[in-house]
Amino acid sequence: MDISGNTIFIPGATSGIGLELARAFAARGNTVIVGGRRTELLDRIAAENPGIHTVRIDTADPDSIADASRAVLADHPDLNVLVTMAGIMRSEDWTAPSGFLATAEATVTTNLLGPIRLIAAFIEHLRSRPDATIMTVSSGLAFAPLRVTPTYNATKAAIHMLSESLRLQLVDSTVKVLELEPPAVRTALMPGQETSDFAMPLDDFVSEVIGLVESQSEATEIQVENVKFLRYGEARGDYAQVVATLNGRDPHAR
Repeated sequence: MDISGNTIFIPGATSGIGLELARAFAARGNTVIVGGRRTELLDRIAAENPGIHTVRIDTADPDSIADASRAVLADHPDLNVLVTMAGIMRSEDWTAPSGFLATAEATVTTNLLGPIRLIAAFIEHLRSRPDATIMTVSSGLAFAPLRVTPTYNATKAAIHMLSESLRLQLVDSTVKVLELEPPAVRTALMPGQETSDFAMPLDDFVSEVIGLVESQSEATEIQVENVKFLRYGEARGDYAQVVATLNGRDPHAR
């Protein structure tokens, strides 16, 4: 993916990683469209970031995705990059259905069905462009599980394999598939994460991502250094220690 000269749609980008990536991409000479559910927040983003466009979209609602895709393509026919950013992360207790079922269903709808529906809404247009990219967003937790977020872990693992599979299907097309794999980043994704010493500062994360996109234009996965501990535990042979460390446990305990 080239670092500049694109028209990029980032749904689910009204805060956190999505918004900071939108600002960084805009600063690099891209046309950026931010999507989100709250119109008042979109209006504020547009006012505070001249040059960034906005559109209302609820990625958990297929009708909203269809409406937003039509609006984006009508106003930005040069669109060539889709970033499937929207996602939720919730703690769950799987010892009883009341502790997880509703949250699990909502997480699957947003984190897995959302990207699938977004890709379905834009794939024909992207295939018509001479150079296009679908940027999926998985997680370090696609490769090592956090105990309290089973469904989040599972949906991100699914996004990883979806990215791998989609790349195979699109190999002879003009569409590249680029998977962004964040570690824990200081955002409001989970309570306490914005101030966590374990999480990576948001500015540092986005700066490193932009640098990797710029220096690795043919990459299939964007991995900041902080995520490699999780990403490659199995390959290194220390997966059990990675899982124990991630979950705050003694890896030698029985």
